[in-house]
Amino acid sequence: MASTALPGTTDTIVARATPAGRGGIAVIRLSGPATRALAVALLGRLPRPRYATLAEFRGSDGEALDRGLALFFPAPHSYTGEDVLELHAHGGPVLAGMLVARAQALGARLARPGEFTERAFLNDKLDLAQAEAIADLIDASSQAAARAAQRSLRGDFSAAVLALNEQVTELRSWVEAAIDFPDEDIDFLGSAELRARLDTVASAFAALERSTRLGCLLREGIRVVIAGRPNAGKSSLLNRLAGYEAAIVTAVPGTTRDVVREHLDVDGLPVHVIDTAGLRAAVDVVEQEGVKRTRAELAAADHALLIVDASVPESGAREALLTEIPAGLGYTLVRNKIDVTGDPAGLAGDGATLNVSALTGAGFEALRRRIREVAGFQPAEEGLVTARRRHLESLRAAREHFDAACRELDERQAGELMAEELLQVQNALATITGEFTSDDLLGKIFGAFCIGK
Repeated sequence: MASTALPGTTDTIVARATPAGRGGIAVIRLSGPATRALAVALLGRLPRPRYATLAEFRGSDGEALDRGLALFFPAPHSYTGEDVLELHAHGGPVLAGMLVARAQALGARLARPGEFTERAFLNDKLDLAQAEAIADLIDASSQAAARAAQRSLRGDFSAAVLALNEQVTELRSWVEAAIDFPDEDIDFLGSAELRARLDTVASAFAALERSTRLGCLLREGIRVVIAGRPNAGKSSLLNRLAGYEAAIVTAVPGTTRDVVREHLDVDGLPVHVIDTAGLRAAVDVVEQEGVKRTRAELAAADHALLIVDASVPESGAREALLTEIPAGLGYTLVRNKIDVTGDPAGLAGDGATLNVSALTGAGFEALRRRIREVAGFQPAEEGLVTARRRHLESLRAAREHFDAACRELDERQAGELMAEELLQVQNALATITGEFTSDDLLGKIFGAFCIGK
């Protein structure tokens, strides 16, 4: 790991590891070099390692603040790699605050968000991708995302990155051998074996990029905006997707004035659905603002569902809607109210038009399938891991250097330049697991964690 210890990592830290508020128990966690001394001051003795010990938690006057379980994990066999003490107290917020304050009075510092996991990373208990998977597991919005995060925490994603890095290392060694022994009879750079190695690495890149892209979808989901004319059934469609009355539905045009957001789970894919105000020449200042927000949401969308009322003559409604779509934004035309028209549910022939009824639910399985397809998500795929955009960006950077290395070989037989590009491939891959990472990036990653983790 290229990063050095961050400021304050030699302090002993303390934080409540369970959520704020009332509960059955509150877990207070300490980590750092003074943990043993603080344990003796708080408990009167150092608990037996890795055993739940019933103890009194003492205040400065020696009186018991509470009675609960204490667990001591000596370094290096702990979550952080340091001495760690956990106090399992009764779950009142005042009592938890008193215990944290007592630890601070004894010399501990309040932990920053994510600092316990940051120390685990700095002490080589896990790599950066595994550390991020802990936050992803906590924040998982579906069972599929939780299982994928668990695989990343186990090290599956890191193992795939390291395996690719090892292939690049072998390839670089082959190229550097050609540079070091230019007078040998064997043409290393022109050999069929080198070409075969390049093809193998290219295939590994494609597989890992695909897995990482799906992992990003599992973590971040897809942002889908519902847009259309007033009274086309936009809010009814949202309610049917959500399974409850998330948005107000009336026969009055322009009922929806502001955006309505819902987070849905479509076969494991997180979908952020935004219902918007109807697109028309607004009749008042409030509706004008609603239309303005609709256009802003479309500009930030991953996909748009354009809703039209199939029960009324189109009279240019479809064409008018299409003029509202930002360049490059994919869309699906959804013909609603087929319970009135009698049209068949599902695809309408061109692959991008669906017939549905928000009233009866007809065509909604095809709509859910369409959302999965435009996201490129396969819910039944085995071995999915969670990933982040920064992982995908690092992989793309590595792939660009790999492609450049191939061009140096094809166009100029330039072994030195090819080897340099392969070195840059390795550097880009190393940023995923944290072997080469800036302190600024670490601060950004761990700063997004909850306090106590």
